[in-house]
Amino acid sequence: MNITLFSFGFKHGHPQADLMWDVRFLPNPHWEPELRPHTGLEPEVADYALANASGERFLALLDPLLLFLIDEYAASGRASLSLAVGCTGGKHRSVAVVEHLRTLLAAKGYAPEVCHRDIGKE
Repeated sequence: MNITLFSFGFKHGHPQADLMWDVRFLPNPHWEPELRPHTGLEPEVADYALANASGERFLALLDPLLLFLIDEYAASGRASLSLAVGCTGGKHRSVAVVEHLRTLLAAKGYAPEVCHRDIGKE
């Protein structure tokens, strides 16, 4: 199955996707002056967004759900699946989650295509 992962910012509109998660509930690195200019590709930003009670609980629930859904879609004969993860601007939280999912899926033998659509926007 071909899997595409998108990160995006809701303030820039959302992409067309089969599944979509809103991660605006996670702590926002935008409000930390030293993290604001960086992106969710960088460990300190990803840790700020994900290495906390909300982030850890979310990933603990999301990971098995996503793997279940991929298995079910594949069993039904789907050739592709697109998943979008959105935060406010598409630079920090959604990018960190998509990168986490990329690592998860790679460990399971998938090679997802990744698009960080809004990572360079303000």
